[in-house]
Amino acid sequence: MPKEPIPDSFAGFPAVTAERMREVDRLAGDKYGLKTLELMENAGKAVAEETERFLGGKIQGIPVVVCCGRGANGGDGLVAARRLAEKGALVKAFLCPPKKEGSKPGTYPDYFLANLDRAKQAGVAAVEAGPQAGLAAALSSAVVVLDALLGTGSAGKPAGAIHHMISEIMKSKKPVLAVDIPSGVHPDTGYHSGVFITAAETLTLGLPKRGLLAPHAKRNVGELKVLDIGYPKELLVPKS
Repeated sequence: MPKEPIPDSFAGFPAVTAERMREVDRLAGDKYGLKTLELMENAGKAVAEETERFLGGKIQGIPVVVCCGRGANGGDGLVAARRLAEKGALVKAFLCPPKKEGSKPGTYPDYFLANLDRAKQAGVAAVEAGPQAGLAAALSSAVVVLDALLGTGSAGKPAGAIHHMISEIMKSKKPVLAVDIPSGVHPDTGYHSGVFITAAETLTLGLPKRGLLAPHAKRNVGELKVLDIGYPKELLVPKS
């Protein structure tokens, strides 16, 4: 029996690959002058608003856990964490430790650090994930979890701290809202390598990623929503 094809569009938007999404991000900056921090702020704000809606508008005093990767997806998560804290939620953010190699070993990108500082100032309790960080305990009391671990730039099977965080999230059996894509699910194919998030909702940013529309990915994606994060309309139409 032939496989069911992946749709070319969703909710009036073209389905895009990770490569096309990177091009949209580049054009947003180079052609339209949109800064990374500006798009990140828009994304986090939209995710926070959807989280509040998911909670029925009752957010004051509600415990929320936000699990953040070390890149742009984690930056989006930190903005969402701050926005939720500013509205009265009790937010704990767990950060994947920075890489030990690369151009800046042992630290996070500047945009990540800027949003981390702002989140802490807003009252977000943010710690690096690790054996003594208390993730399992925080998840046990959380009402909802934001998965901001891996975005469209990720490849391969999640390992190390991210593998552990995904395992703890799924073990908690708490409802998960995935930021952009469920961590561990490939943005182009919708397949996973055995370590993955199963989301109640996936809040994809700007445009729907092709893999999220794959029939076999539905169980991991949950309800799919496309969030407006301020991309110019010209970038949201099929590439000619």
